[in-house]
Amino acid sequence: MLFLKEFIIFTIVLALFFDFINGFHDSANAISTVVATKVLTPIRAVGMAAVGNLIGPLFFSTAIAATIGKGIIKMELVPNDDILVMLVFSALVGAIIWDLITWYVGLPTSSSHALVGGLVGGGLASIGSESVNPIGVEKVVVFMVVSPIIGMVAAFILTVFVIRAFYRVSPSRINRYFKNLQLFSAFFYSVTHGTNDAQKTMGIITILLVAYGSLDTFDVPIWVILAAHISISLGTFFGGWRIVKTMAQRITKLRPYQGFCAETSGGMVLASMAYLGIPVSTTHVISSSIMGVGATDKLSAVRWGIARKIVGAWILTIPASAVMSFSAYLIISTIL
Repeated sequence: MLFLKEFIIFTIVLALFFDFINGFHDSANAISTVVATKVLTPIRAVGMAAVGNLIGPLFFSTAIAATIGKGIIKMELVPNDDILVMLVFSALVGAIIWDLITWYVGLPTSSSHALVGGLVGGGLASIGSESVNPIGVEKVVVFMVVSPIIGMVAAFILTVFVIRAFYRVSPSRINRYFKNLQLFSAFFYSVTHGTNDAQKTMGIITILLVAYGSLDTFDVPIWVILAAHISISLGTFFGGWRIVKTMAQRITKLRPYQGFCAETSGGMVLASMAYLGIPVSTTHVISSSIMGVGATDKLSAVRWGIARKIVGAWILTIPASAVMSFSAYLIISTIL
């Protein structure tokens, strides 16, 4: 391919743009609960979330980046650098298109799973079914189901514990306590959100640097870590308010103690997954956590019709982004 260097640079820029879209699309993950409970105004909430996204590298390794970079596609089967760059480019295009579509209709879907689907679609188009690592994809799919269940159960249990621990305290005092506590829980969730989601872009960029010859082994450089976190932080700051409305108002009505429980349980799930190097959806985790706290009032407190639409979008994400990536690869390979 002519202009391989320029195309790699353009693809790295596109990866950072995807990271920005990720933060823009997933801003609801970090701020929906704290906005819904009126603890912070939207602009203050996104500012806090952006700072939390930015400092994530101080607390976690780059295990998820390695999973995305080496665990979804068998990179050793890619015959040359030209095909590798086109594969990564098409994966990003597929993921970005799906993110923008779901942002437009206000559905909280997973940018992480969109990128996984994009890699699968690009791998199928460029090499074939043998390029897909079944163990890596299976891990993602399994935890696509398991992590929201863990988030829902953990949030339900924590909320029940809080209710029983404070049942003698007046509602006004409880709200006052948990409005303060929710500042910490929301920031904690923002840190884990940035850590999980920014690492996907780190993995993609590091693949490209290895292909170009800038790196001999898959070790994420510090500048890639900083660039990915800055990009997702900027995206979070500018926010995706359509999805905030869905997350904060249409799933269930939240009070401060419930927001605290949702954020704390969701953050704990994301922190444990980051430690294990498993790429899970921050969107799925916080959505299910909100459902879990809402279900402690009564099952009818959760608007299950909206929840079903969200789950439907979860299921569609990987195949839909794979199809878009597959199509993008065919187009770009024809042009180049």
